[in-house]
Amino acid sequence: MAKPLMAKATAVWLVDNTTISFKQIADFVGMHELEIQGIADGEVAVGVKGFDPVANNQLTQDEIDKAQANPLHKLKLKFNPAAAGEEKRRGPRYTPLSKRQDRPNSILWLVKFHPELSDGQIAKLVGTTKPTIQSIRERTHWNIANMQPIDPVALGLCKQSELDSAVQKAAAKKAAEGGVMSDDERRKLVSTEQSLEMEAEPKIPSAIEGLETFTLGGGSSDEEEKKEEDILDADSFFNLPSGGDDEDDDEDTRP
Repeated sequence: MAKPLMAKATAVWLVDNTTISFKQIADFVGMHELEIQGIADGEVAVGVKGFDPVANNQLTQDEIDKAQANPLHKLKLKFNPAAAGEEKRRGPRYTPLSKRQDRPNSILWLVKFHPELSDGQIAKLVGTTKPTIQSIRERTHWNIANMQPIDPVALGLCKQSELDSAVQKAAAKKAAEGGVMSDDERRKLVSTEQSLEMEAEPKIPSAIEGLETFTLGGGSSDEEEKKEEDILDADSFFNLPSGGDDEDDDEDTRP
């Protein structure tokens, strides 16, 4: 749904000049109902001058009258060619104040686990600036010692689909450049869905590397059976001397 130009200023005007409900205004300008209530309480958009949507050809007075008479009526934006494409986000992503302190940790996570992402891609994902990203890459950030890598999706700074899309673009760019990638790099460059579908590759412990072809049985089964046939009793196994005439001759013959 298309949004009006200067949405927050339009919301200020509607709150100050109409009796339309907060829910109706929030749906029309694309804001949260609590934000509209904050505007009415003077806690949000302090100092923002109202933007008249009727005078600026975005709403009709008849539409406002219908909304004031019926709380369930949804305001319809009047077509304005100048507003085409305004709903597209431009520039860095807006990050709420409550989550801005976690942004460096998410940048550190992206730099560590997805070094193939460009500074511009990271800036769009978490809403930051390139100098901040560069300082974290070079570990010259003022708080680098206290930072911990945290997934930006878990922090709510971006969507998993957005991260996957950025990773796929980086993979396509890497493939176009013809660079040779290791298995770990290749696994990082796929999306989360593709990574989860991959079968786990068996890895040989480093302690027994080089012994992949080693076998305990050195001979064939026929040779083993022949050896078992040769060992018939304990005397032959231990190579004990056989008893007999020699023992009789050694006996004392004295009376």
